[in-house]
Amino acid sequence: MPTTPAAHADHHYAFVADVPVRWSDMDAFGHINHARMVTLMEEARIQWLLSAGEEYAPLITSAMIVHVDIRYHAQLRHEDSPIRVGMWITTFRSVDFTIGYEIFSATADHGSRPACVASTQMAVVDVEKHTLRRLSDGEKNYLREWSRGDGAR
Repeated sequence: MPTTPAAHADHHYAFVADVPVRWSDMDAFGHINHARMVTLMEEARIQWLLSAGEEYAPLITSAMIVHVDIRYHAQLRHEDSPIRVGMWITTFRSVDFTIGYEIFSATADHGSRPACVASTQMAVVDVEKHTLRRLSDGEKNYLREWSRGDGAR
């Protein structure tokens, strides 16, 4: 079920992942490179999807990214490791869902503004037919449980 760290409990995340920052994630200016931030978000998202259990394996194995949006509010550096990534479902429709992210430094104060806010829209596909597929009622219920409110449209 959902987990929330005490440091950011007021944000009501469905899942929180602590992701270590590697030295290779840094750019020449000493902060996390944009492309590497996408990779760190992927690592957090994989932790969340794997926590879903066998019942939701079709959702996990058929989810494909169709859009990524990232907005930076502060720099994150190697010494901010591990970054804390809070995630939740922002919306879901018949064939896709969107994951929201708020990313904090390991040393972020309670109630602080996230250093990064992002989202990834995920479409579900029939892997064998190479076409979009509809979310099942069970998958929709699962996604609803991981929303901050009623994220369905």
